[in-house]
Amino acid sequence: MTTLVEARGLDAGYDGVPAVRGLDLSVAPGEIVALLGPNGAGKTTTLLTLAGALKPIKGTVSLNGRPTRAPLHRRAKLGLSIVTEERSVFMGLTTIANLRLGQGDPGRAIALFPELEPLLHRKVGQLSGGEQQILTLARALAAEPKVLLADELSLGLAPIIVQRLLRAVRQAADRGVGVLLVEQHAREALKLADRAYVLRRGKVELEGQASDLLARLDDIERTYLAGPVADGG
Repeated sequence: MTTLVEARGLDAGYDGVPAVRGLDLSVAPGEIVALLGPNGAGKTTTLLTLAGALKPIKGTVSLNGRPTRAPLHRRAKLGLSIVTEERSVFMGLTTIANLRLGQGDPGRAIALFPELEPLLHRKVGQLSGGEQQILTLARALAAEPKVLLADELSLGLAPIIVQRLLRAVRQAADRGVGVLLVEQHAREALKLADRAYVLRRGKVELEGQASDLLARLDDIERTYLAGPVADGG
C-alpha cells in the first residue's frame, strides 16, 4: 500500500536526547491512524518530527514515498498540514483574516464549516475555545492536504464540539486524506480510526486494527495509558 507519511527506525527528541526510539509508523491515503499513549509517551514529539519541526536523531521520515529532511514549510507545500496542541490562530485578527493567512481558499474553509460564516468579522480572541479550534482545523483542511497531523483536537472542549471536529476529520479521510490523530480520548479515537499505535516510554507497545484495540480498551488503559511516564511529549 502507498504511504503518505512514514517513519522507519525513528529516534526523535530534544538536544540529542531521544524521547521516541525505534519508531516504525505509516499512514496511507484515506485512513485515520490513532496515536495513543499517556502524557510524556512521545506522541507530540512524533508529530513534530514527521512534520519537519524537529530533526530526527536517527532513522528516516518519508513523505509521499520519498525520504525527506525538509523543514515544515516545505513539507506543507508537498501536502502536509499539522494542527498543533496550541491553536495556531492570531487572536487580534478577524476570523476571515486568519483564513486568508492559510494555504487554502477561505471559501473552502467556510464550505467545510458553515458555522464560521457568522464569525468571519469577529476577532478570534472573542471566539470560544471550540470556535477557535474549528477555525484552526478549517484552515488546515482548506489547504486540501494529502496528510493531516492532528494533536489533541479535543483538548478542553465540550463533547458536541469534539464530535464536530472528529466528524470533519472522518470526512477528510473519506476524501482520501491520510490522518495521524493524537487524541486524549482513546475510546473516541479508536471508534474513529482505522488503525492505531500505542506509545509508552517512547516506544510502540501495541499496534493493530482500531476495532481490535477497542475491544481490549479496558486492559489497554490499565496497562499502557494510565498515568504519566517520563518526559517525552
